[in-house]
Amino acid sequence: MSHIITMTTADQNDIVSYLRGDELDANQRRMLDDHIRKDAHSDQLSLERQGIDLGLTIPEALDHLLARHANADGEHVGIAYYKALQHIIDWSGSDPIDFGVYSKPSTFFGRMSDELGRLGVPADLLPIDFLFAGPPEEIPFHVPAPVDGYPAIGRLPLAKAEPLADAYTAVLDRVDNAFTYETKKIIDTMRVEHDEWQSALQHGHTMDTLFFSVQG
Repeated sequence: MSHIITMTTADQNDIVSYLRGDELDANQRRMLDDHIRKDAHSDQLSLERQGIDLGLTIPEALDHLLARHANADGEHVGIAYYKALQHIIDWSGSDPIDFGVYSKPSTFFGRMSDELGRLGVPADLLPIDFLFAGPPEEIPFHVPAPVDGYPAIGRLPLAKAEPLADAYTAVLDRVDNAFTYETKKIIDTMRVEHDEWQSALQHGHTMDTLFFSVQG
């Protein structure tokens, strides 16, 4: 099975505000009613057409998150919670961009992280760390993860984009050939994201985090 990785830029506090009981502003309420709930419903219909029962519907999972809990029982409820949370992320951030398609992303990026770590790249900048970081730690309750690891949610503070690109560039000429393409791609991506972030800050935008979605 192929797993599609996409990336979006968002204000992490904006996302977390949906899950900690904050008073939503007019734009957030509009996003919730006009887009997030509708996408959760459409996602659920797609699962039902495939005969997939997670033990919790995605709209139900969304309601749980908005009510500040994620305590449903069942082997597959983590999938429903992650899908519901992903809809909040998607509608809180920029348009998603493709990061790549991989048959076994956790395996590939795990091996790539071992290689980069061996060459001296700090642990918090390794791809396995940010691609599979999980939901924001500021969420005030535990969100159970899917038992098989997918879908996955990743995140990287934009403040780390340039240090990450610099760290990867420093070891690029020593990286095993199996990981050269992805290393170069991540370097280029992070430099662009850093430059765009700096420009956005000058215009008053508050987006501070790169979010990754690993679907499939």
